[in-house]
Amino acid sequence: MVVGAVIKSFASPNIVPRGLAWDGKTLWNSDGNTLRIYQINPVTGAVIKSFASPSTNPQDLAWDGKTLWHCDANTDLIYQINPVTGAVIKSFASPSTEPRGLTWDGVTLWHCDANTDLIYQINPVTGAVIKSFASPSTLPKCLTWDGVTLWHSDGNTLRIYQINPVTGAVIRFFASPSTLPMGLAWDGKTLWHCDMNTDLIYQLETH
Repeated sequence: MVVGAVIKSFASPNIVPRGLAWDGKTLWNSDGNTLRIYQINPVTGAVIKSFASPSTNPQDLAWDGKTLWHCDANTDLIYQINPVTGAVIKSFASPSTEPRGLTWDGVTLWHCDANTDLIYQINPVTGAVIKSFASPSTLPKCLTWDGVTLWHSDGNTLRIYQINPVTGAVIRFFASPSTLPMGLAWDGKTLWHCDMNTDLIYQLETH
């Protein structure tokens, strides 16, 4: 298949899908209309469960193997969340005032901000910025980690980029399926992506 080709798609739980994460078996999706975080069956698209997001402008999600991480553009906080109860375990300030993307690389968090147009590597214990580099364009949205590289969606170019996490250089890119690209998640083989124009969650080819 062509890189970026849609393998399949299904309806998101509601009409403002933003963040996306993969926990090894299921997808997690945050929605800006219902202000909820949903656990989703990736085969059927059915909602397994949901709980309220911590605040009123939910953005991206990340999975660290045990807990969810989530950023909110109202509070400008990054939250660690219990995925069973939805309770906030802890939170710390995001690097700037328009937090958008979030992902976990096994040790640290990666985060992008639409005010600074930067991608940050963050210490998940202290919230301190380890390093940062420029995002590929001017409207950074979401992030995911494939074990080696970052993937990033941008709302200006309507592209999904693969990025070298050491240098910040773009490795390759392809057009997103629609015109309001948001969440990204990596399942070990393919990308998952949500779009606020179509309100769909897509599975995308990367090889």
